[in-house]
Formats: sequence, C-alpha cells, structure tokens
Amino acid sequence: MDTTNKPHHWLQLMLVATQNNAEQLGDQLSEAGALAVTLQDCADEPIYEPTPGNEPLWSETRVVGLFAADTDVTDILEHLKSSLGLSQAPECLVKRLEDQDWERVWMDQFKPMRFGDRLWICPSAYTPPEPDAINIILDPGLAFGTGTHPTTALCLEWLDQNSVADKLVIDYGCGSGILAVAAAKLDAHQVHATDIDTQALYATGENAKKNQVAKKILTSLPEKLANITADCLIANILANPLRELAAHFATLTKPGGQLVLSGILSEQASDVKASYQPWFNQLEITERDGWVRIDGIRNTHD
Repeated sequence: MDTTNKPHHWLQLMLVATQNNAEQLGDQLSEAGALAVTLQDCADEPIYEPTPGNEPLWSETRVVGLFAADTDVTDILEHLKSSLGLSQAPECLVKRLEDQDWERVWMDQFKPMRFGDRLWICPSAYTPPEPDAINIILDPGLAFGTGTHPTTALCLEWLDQNSVADKLVIDYGCGSGILAVAAAKLDAHQVHATDIDTQALYATGENAKKNQVAKKILTSLPEKLANITADCLIANILANPLRELAAHFATLTKPGGQLVLSGILSEQASDVKASYQPWFNQLEITERDGWVRIDGIRNTHD
C-alpha cells in the first residue's frame, strides 16, 4: 500500500461549550467531517463516579474536533451556525498539529473501554483490564474509529450481543477496521472490509495484523468488493449514503442475513428505516446520545 500521500498535518478546532450544548456541538462537528471529537474540562472541575445511566459533563466544556489539514474552517463554522440555529458562527481556536502532536494529544484521551459483556477496546499502551475477554488492541491513527463515538459503540455492542461465529461479514465503510477486527475476533469465518478511502484500508490492514486476524480480513475499495453475499453486513457511515445504498446492501446480504446500520442522527432514523423496508424486516432502532443504530433481517423473498 502506497502511503506517500498521507497527510502530515491536522487541524484541531477547539470551542467552549456548556453542559447543555456540548454533546450537540460535538455531534455537529462529526456531521461537518471531524475525524475525531473529544470533550475536555475547561476549569479543572472534578466529576465523581456517576450513577448508572447518568453521564454528567463539566459546567464549562471544551469541544475539540480533529480535521484533515485541507479542511475549510469557514465551511465548518457555517455548518455549526446553521445546524445549531445561531445568529453568528461560534468562536473557535484553530491549531495545526504535526502527526506526533496528534498521537500525543489523542492518546491522552483514549483509555480502555468495554462494550457489552465480553468486548474491550484497548490502546497498546495499556494492559487489558480483563485479559480473558475479547480484547481489541487499537490506537488512534490516520483512519478513525476507536469506539468513543456513540455510533461505533452501538455497533460494537451489537457484535457483543449477537453471534457472528463462522459467518461471512461485510464491514462497509470500515474506517480504522474496528468493527471488522471485532467481528474477526468474535470468530467470524471471513470479513470483507471496504472503504472509499485507501488510508482506511491501510489502517484496517495494520490493525488486523496487530490483532492477529489479518488472515480473516480482506480489504478493498467498494467497486472492487468480491462478488459475495454476506451473513452479516455492518455499515457505520452516514444517513444519506445509507439511504442511497439500500438496494445495493440488499444484493450484498443473504436471505435471512443480518443488517446493522449506524451513523444516523435520531431525526433521520425513520427515513433510513423506510429505505430498507422493501428488502429487510424486523428493523429495530436503538438510540444513544442523539444517534441511532438500525438492525434487521434480510427478507427471504423480495
């Protein structure tokens, strides 16, 4: 894989938010193309162990988005102004990061995380908290997807709760390969990981090697995807391409096969679900923090 064209700089946008709008601001940065988003404390305010179901934020929160170096900041701010109904674009601090700066900044934010009963995502700098669990070793990198965003978490939890053992899985829009690697480590027979970004395919291959599942994972651009039908198709992308791909996903999924979709805002869920109803049944919506997962079963006949 040729990586000579990979970017060597990133743009980091920092905005100050409140408890009431921090998550919405972070979600809109993701919608605007942020490769990663984190929330940070602005005032060294401690948050103690929350009660179950309660995820408090600081009264003054810094929302940090990471973008490709050639991103037009004006476009991002206009998107925020429009989507949040503001009279003017929010103020932000823009900083250019070198690769090594990015790794240091985001490793500080990335800790081991558990999804469901048996699945953990662990950065390589940490010893897995549960050595006997299904541990995926994953560091922030040039293609993103570390489990910190609700859409990725929803997909990982689905994989934890549903068996893909001995199945053929397609990870459509693989990003870092986190879902492909999870499926492989959960005993999928083979995983086809596809993405329009060659850097994502490279990252997926590297993460597959790091987790000793490279033999199970095949990477390709979408137009080069093998002529296969999957027992399970997972796509964590965005609502518009998901709607456009509904008929195509129907051809890629075996009758009775499983479908898992995410990257969908709550208000987009009904439209996306309707796009898939001609080919899939038992479509269920699971929501978290304004994002949803839709999963269902391929009809045995059209």
